[in-house]
Amino acid sequence: MKLLEKMGYKGGGLGKNEQGIVAPIEAKLRPKNMGMGFGENKEVPRVPALQELVEKKAAAPVLGSQNVNQAKEKRWSKHSRAKKKEVYVTAEELLMRKQEEGIEVVQKVFDMRGPQVRVLTNLENLNAEEKARENDIPMPELQHNVRLMVDLAELDIQKIDRDLRNERETVVALQEEKNKLEVEAAQQQRQLRNIEEIVGVLDRVGKESSSGALTLDSLAKSFHDIQKKHPSDYKICNLSCIACSYALPLFIRVFQGWDPLQNPSHGLELISLWKDILQSQQDDIFESHDLSSPYPQLIMEVVVPAVRISGINTWEPRYPDLMIRFIEMWEKLLPPAVLQTILDEVVFPKLAAAVEWWDPRRETVPIHFWIHPWLPLLSQKLETLYHTIRQKLGNVLHAWHPSDGSAYTILSPWKTVFDAASWENLMVRFIVPKLQEVMREFLINPADQQLHQFNWVMSWASAVPMHHMVTLLEAFFFSKWQQVLYHWLSSNPDFEEITRWYKGWKELLPPELLANERIRYQLNIGLDMMNQAADGLTVVQPGLRENISYLRVQEQRQFEAQQKAAAQAQKQFAGGVGGSGQVDNASGVTEMSLKEVIEAHAQQHELLFKPKPGRMHNGHQIYGFGSISIIIDSLNQKVYAQTEDAWSLVSLEQLLDMHRSSISKRR
Repeated sequence: MKLLEKMGYKGGGLGKNEQGIVAPIEAKLRPKNMGMGFGENKEVPRVPALQELVEKKAAAPVLGSQNVNQAKEKRWSKHSRAKKKEVYVTAEELLMRKQEEGIEVVQKVFDMRGPQVRVLTNLENLNAEEKARENDIPMPELQHNVRLMVDLAELDIQKIDRDLRNERETVVALQEEKNKLEVEAAQQQRQLRNIEEIVGVLDRVGKESSSGALTLDSLAKSFHDIQKKHPSDYKICNLSCIACSYALPLFIRVFQGWDPLQNPSHGLELISLWKDILQSQQDDIFESHDLSSPYPQLIMEVVVPAVRISGINTWEPRYPDLMIRFIEMWEKLLPPAVLQTILDEVVFPKLAAAVEWWDPRRETVPIHFWIHPWLPLLSQKLETLYHTIRQKLGNVLHAWHPSDGSAYTILSPWKTVFDAASWENLMVRFIVPKLQEVMREFLINPADQQLHQFNWVMSWASAVPMHHMVTLLEAFFFSKWQQVLYHWLSSNPDFEEITRWYKGWKELLPPELLANERIRYQLNIGLDMMNQAADGLTVVQPGLRENISYLRVQEQRQFEAQQKAAAQAQKQFAGGVGGSGQVDNASGVTEMSLKEVIEAHAQQHELLFKPKPGRMHNGHQIYGFGSISIIIDSLNQKVYAQTEDAWSLVSLEQLLDMHRSSISKRR
């Protein structure tokens, strides 16, 4: 414009005829990111502005340098915002605001997106320059620098505050450490005074020991006072070991020549007093199992040698009362490890030797009198002696007769001691066969009944396993009893007398047998016969079903020899397996063994009978009879069948019943 004015331009249009325009296009600012031609923003000719400018130029004089500066100032003020009142923030307000905002740690952010690296304290001003350019903020560099200085000042204030808080925390920690050290120093001072006092007592005890004036009472009083006044120092300094070293020679003199079996109460109170001195209650559990601890060591040096000498030299295991009385009186004072040592080294070897020398035929004192008292203390170790005891009892029982009641006295206490399998084996091998022989010979005679044999058998009802006793009564007693009752009912009897007879036999059976279902079934058979006779009905003879089966077998005659052998077998086993296993030679059948009889019986009922290879029981071959296992005792003419937990004496009809029951269970 200055150049134009120097060349004579006085306003208006350009050119000779002033037809040109100074501002060809009126520019209009479009919104950000809006393309050209979008919306209604259209550029318009700047004609009105040109006319206005011409008019102003014509009316106003030529602007000088001063006017130019004023115009610039106007243009600056035109774009500048209204001035705001400056608000200053103190350091305390700044820290409070930062704490409210939860800013504890200030991190620096380096903005390397531009030509120069920017350092920021937060992400709020990350795009400040772009926003300033967008909003056309004047002097953005100056404002950025000012803002940076403010952020750095805030950072310094926060750092100073953080350091101040750390110093305060350090002061508190140092104060606590100081108090702790003061307490420890006081404790060490007290401990030092206690140690000096303890050393003084030990020096006095040492002088008394050297001069020979030391006694157990004075020594116990000295260490008891220390333990009471300074319990922690007593434990830390392990004064119990020192006390034991002083007391051990004195105890040896006190217990010299002592016989614990004859005078077990000697020294009990003295040992009880020193137990509290040498063994604290807190360490009782741990020290009692450690023989190197002071108290167990004292017992091992003083008490155990005397017990070992008396036990080995004078104690007789067949009279255990003396040793039992000593252990009962000293049990609370003997540590478990010491008591176990006495049992292992003194008691058990003597018992084992006594069992080896024991002879049931010569001894007058039953063995359970001197073995069973040790069961609570030596239950597991005594199991090693049970095999020898059973073997020696078996040697004696071979020649035993049920009339001798001493066998029950000797054996019955061992029922709860031996395991179930060993006890049952002992009964089956030595007792049950003898009872069977007695019941086989037993006669039932209502006119003159002798009950000696029956009482011998009933005395074993609580000792013999129940299933063996029930089988014995079924095979050898109830078959005879029912036959006698049948014949009696068939001869116009006195029913009141029969009722008394029935009740008398029922009362002779022990309660454990009466509670058995199979025994009640046998009694009910007799009761049914009595009811039939009382009602005027025909009494069904016991075993009629077996007799009918026998007649049917006889009628078949497919194999005459086998049929007659089976018939003879049924006669033999009517009251249980027994007899010679022979068939009457007058019938024209050759003599057969028991095995052949059973084999014929199996063929008659179309059952498989064969030996089981490699399977034996008590030296007898095991055979398969249908679905059950049996053994044949040819010497005694007996058959045993395997039940759930044992071998039971059975008859041929019982074999069939067991086979059918086994088949039904499988189905």
